[in-house]
Amino acid sequence: MASTAALTSSPRNAKKVCLFYCAETKALAERIAAESDAIELRSITWRTFEDGFPNLFISNAQGIRGQHVAFLASFSSPGVIFEQLSVIYALPKLFISSFTLVLPFFPTGTSERMEEEGDIATAFTLARILSNIPISRGGPTSLVTFDIHALQERFYFGDNILPCFDSGIPLLKARLQQLPDSDNISIAFPDDGAWKRFHKQLQHFPMIVCAKVREGNQRIVRIKEGDPKGRHVVIVDDLVQSGGTLIECQKVLASHGAAKISAYVTHGIFPNRSWQRFGEDKGGCPANGLTYFWITDSCPLTVKEVKNKPPFEVLSLASSIAATLQI
Repeated sequence: MASTAALTSSPRNAKKVCLFYCAETKALAERIAAESDAIELRSITWRTFEDGFPNLFISNAQGIRGQHVAFLASFSSPGVIFEQLSVIYALPKLFISSFTLVLPFFPTGTSERMEEEGDIATAFTLARILSNIPISRGGPTSLVTFDIHALQERFYFGDNILPCFDSGIPLLKARLQQLPDSDNISIAFPDDGAWKRFHKQLQHFPMIVCAKVREGNQRIVRIKEGDPKGRHVVIVDDLVQSGGTLIECQKVLASHGAAKISAYVTHGIFPNRSWQRFGEDKGGCPANGLTYFWITDSCPLTVKEVKNKPPFEVLSLASSIAATLQI
């Protein structure tokens, strides 16, 4: 990942990029632009007609002819997807040199397979929709997304879009190196899926793997391998919804002697303000609170809610996105 200093002092041959954004991603777009003087923010007027359908306008559309263009999206709910897709489908047709869609969180990624006849894999549905983005002068659209739930979803996309799968884990590793107890960190995975997804990026840390086991009619989290005793244990996963699995993992780690417990997820979704379930460990009681809960700014609505609320700390994707836009 390129450093902020390197990006801000963009070389003369840096690719100039016109970055559009939706209302939700304005703050992140501004941080991305601050990372590099090769990135210029452009505006869209987001309005609605009286019947609720979008009334959209791309400002200075002729001014982006021949330019490299990107759009920073946030598909936070089904209701906002249509208006953003309208812009996403329109931009490549404005005679631009290339088009990049930055979608930090791919929201249907957890619905990637069928478990019985009749299940609908909506990850494939969204991938098909994005695969129909018009081709620009430079060729297929580039799609940048972070820590998609299942890597095999790359093959859900058609030939008119080129997925670029990035990760927030380098941000976590950099933050862990800044901690005063950085030499006492262990990484815990709440299940085998998280271990398979991230262990290669974190292999220089001691690891703990948890698993859900059935005891009677209950499914209980147990430690499958590793020892948390006396360690600052950081639970790592790609996303969090209600947080139930993380809390169960936290409890079992604390019961086995973890000195501190923190958590990291790239995507803090937290429907119904479920982030409120996570308190701060103020007095060495890791069973009841976390030392840190790191998330990225891939879900802008959550970022606004948890701002300045310990134990939450936001690791911005801005530098990673700015670097990726130069590829």
